Amino acid sequence: MIGYYILGAVLLLAVLVLVISYICFRMAFYVPRKKVVNSEEFKLPDGEIYKKYENEMIGFIKKVRQLPHEDVEITSFDGLKLRGKYYEYVPNAPIELMFHGYRGNSESDLSGGVLRCFALGRSVLLVDHRASGRSEGKVISFGVNESKDCLKWLDFLNNKFENAKIILSGISMGASTILMASGKDLPKNVIGVIADCGYTSPKEIIKTVIKQMKLPPNLAYPFVKLGAKIYGKFNLEEDSPIEAVKRCKVPVIFFHGDVDDYVPYEMSVKNYDACVSRKKLVTVKGAGHGLAYIVDPDEYLKELNEFFTPLLSDKEE
Repeated sequence: MIGYYILGAVLLLAVLVLVISYICFRMAFYVPRKKVVNSEEFKLPDGEIYKKYENEMIGFIKKVRQLPHEDVEITSFDGLKLRGKYYEYVPNAPIELMFHGYRGNSESDLSGGVLRCFALGRSVLLVDHRASGRSEGKVISFGVNESKDCLKWLDFLNNKFENAKIILSGISMGASTILMASGKDLPKNVIGVIADCGYTSPKEIIKTVIKQMKLPPNLAYPFVKLGAKIYGKFNLEEDSPIEAVKRCKVPVIFFHGDVDDYVPYEMSVKNYDACVSRKKLVTVKGAGHGLAYIVDPDEYLKELNEFFTPLLSDKEE
């Protein structure tokens, strides 16, 4: 009889673990069916820190909506249709392949990036991550699968533009995505990486957010990891930016605002310290999460120009 009670208790505990893991999966990784958004609406990042810059961000979007572009599409390694928009500055210009943040989309997060690229004489391909924007999918994997998608986008660019000079660029989760990709076998024409306010690893940023929610991170994180594995079908600890940059062979410039209250500034410091390739860390004073460019665009452009000018000229020799 006691054995039945023990078996019942074990089954109840297993069900409880699965339920809690599923709730964590839904909160962290799952994206519900997308709503149809009026084309005239502006979806801006959530958060009080962005209110101050709302007019500037809407201005970016309005300007970019007026630019000619080409809608493009690839199929991911697991069969999803991933979509992007290509904006050409001039033929044969260097191309930035640009990735947005967690639960964002290419228009809301990266319209300013298009204008920034044009100011530097570059074309740009804005990508909607899986489960974001116009791309298919229902699961965000914090860069684990997205970094594999990055390699597919590189194949697309190399098939479309032979010998193009390509720069990987990303903000927040997008920065962490391209940092993870930087540790993989990149095409030789990828000349560098721009990582703006990326985190060190999916594990650490999730534990940081759990702590911000006033919950015990060491207790809650295993449920999040299990939820990703069972319901999202991916290993949250398969790769990380901080490990990838130890294998990176291309130059990396890191940007981070020193008052970032979502992805701590120290995470970029740790990624910078771990990076084994040519590198630079730019600290933007007074910039919150994802706001480094909008807070100090002149300094941002200057740093990018100084970092990449010798790389571009070396490639042309």
